[in-house]
Amino acid sequence: MKTSTPFVAVALLAAVGGGGYWLGMRSMQASDGAAVSAAAPAASAAPRQRKLLHYRNPMGLADISPTPKKDPMGMDYIPVYEGEDDAGGAAPAHQIRISTDKVQKLGVRVEAARLRHLARTVRAAGRVEADERRVTAITPKFEGYVERLYVNVTGQPVGKGQPLFDVYSPELVSAQREYVIAMQGVDAMTRAGGDASGMRQLADSALARMRNWDLGPEQTAALVKSGEAARRITFRSPVAGIVTEKKALQGMRFMPGETLYQVTDLSSVWVVADVFEQDLALVRPGAKAAVSVNAYPGKVFDGTISYVYPTLREGTRTVPVRVELANPGQLLKPAMFAQVELGAGGNAPVLAVPDSAVIDSGTRRIVLVQLEQGRFEPREVKTGARSDHHVEIRDGVREGEQVVVAANFLIDAESNLKAAVGTLGGHAGHGSPAAAPQPAASAPAAVGHRGEGTVESIDAQAGTLMLNHGPIESLRWPAMSMEFKAAHAGLLAGLKPGAAVTFEFVERQPGDWVVTRVERKPAGGAHRGH
Repeated sequence: MKTSTPFVAVALLAAVGGGGYWLGMRSMQASDGAAVSAAAPAASAAPRQRKLLHYRNPMGLADISPTPKKDPMGMDYIPVYEGEDDAGGAAPAHQIRISTDKVQKLGVRVEAARLRHLARTVRAAGRVEADERRVTAITPKFEGYVERLYVNVTGQPVGKGQPLFDVYSPELVSAQREYVIAMQGVDAMTRAGGDASGMRQLADSALARMRNWDLGPEQTAALVKSGEAARRITFRSPVAGIVTEKKALQGMRFMPGETLYQVTDLSSVWVVADVFEQDLALVRPGAKAAVSVNAYPGKVFDGTISYVYPTLREGTRTVPVRVELANPGQLLKPAMFAQVELGAGGNAPVLAVPDSAVIDSGTRRIVLVQLEQGRFEPREVKTGARSDHHVEIRDGVREGEQVVVAANFLIDAESNLKAAVGTLGGHAGHGSPAAAPQPAASAPAAVGHRGEGTVESIDAQAGTLMLNHGPIESLRWPAMSMEFKAAHAGLLAGLKPGAAVTFEFVERQPGDWVVTRVERKPAGGAHRGH
């Protein structure tokens, strides 16, 4: 029994070990199968081959090619695949890209261009004037004398038909006597059975003369009824108003056509405002106007534009605009100064953006349009009418496009906006933004570009050198070989092909790149483009 026990123990251990090995192998196979099955979806989800769309110009020019090719500088065109930005992550030359965090730091704010009614208030200085149609002059048409004044002070209110003064006129008395004598002759001829037509004509002529002299109807009626000539004739006010001018004096002699009184109705007055010629197109008859004067702070008088004068005052470059308004209580006095706010603007809505969105250089007007977050495109626009806070856009921006209305000048400082704007008129040189032509003798720009590279060749007679430079970040140029002009011959002295240098350059004219500074790099610091 002692000899069989160890044997049995060994057999059991072998059996257990074999079972464990078998179970381990099964678990490994199961885990391997699971791994394979798990890897299968991953393999099937591998990215498919991207579809090639075209090849774009490496310098950002608006030039694409369906097949690979090189530009005039020998640089390969860059492939563009489906779902990929044409710029390969960099904005085209005519666009601006700023990182999202900088956009947030600059406080850039955009607003959609949309249709608006452009309402604007034109402010102008004016003065109160009497309504010319409500001014009446009392002017006798015969010679005479003022015998009595009923209204003897300027500024006195008078009613219609109120007596103003009595006059004595020898001519008027003579005309009355002629009428009386003629009428007596008519009666005599009638009683005698004779023809009284001649005497009737003489009486009618005398009566017509008195009426032409503005003899009142009640006075002529009294003359006809009584048949006696009146020595004094009373002149009455033909209108109600204020005596704004009085020249009549007690006992004075007057001549035909001499103005003795002027009566003005001030229940309605004019305010003549001087509108500057740049605002004249916004002012139209029938528009509302608000008038205020210093005499009554906080009080506003409502009026209506009735007339825009056809002449311009050369000294002030303004055009008079007439505003008619009621004058209750006669608060507005002629010759008062007034501040006038004229309602202006068209009735039809127009495409407009906030006025802060337009960058006006004097020769062109630019609006920054946000294409996507962090990418902006400068657009040259044509502007039209303006309101207090918006300006009409006639061309360059479509309805719904997002335009930058805040921090657009900070974008100018943060990016090469001038270069991007220059490309709106086309590209020049290597694809650098086209700038306005400068005089040949103009000095290099104060701010240029920096680069590193290796001298390939030097032409001392032509004053040029060929550099194989690395990428130029400020212009988004890749590494390449190109020819530069030297600002002066001294820059080429001591340079030899193969020398590693750092250099600064500017664009003196479109496509004319001029090196303004060259320095040798220390040994071992050469950077060679490719």
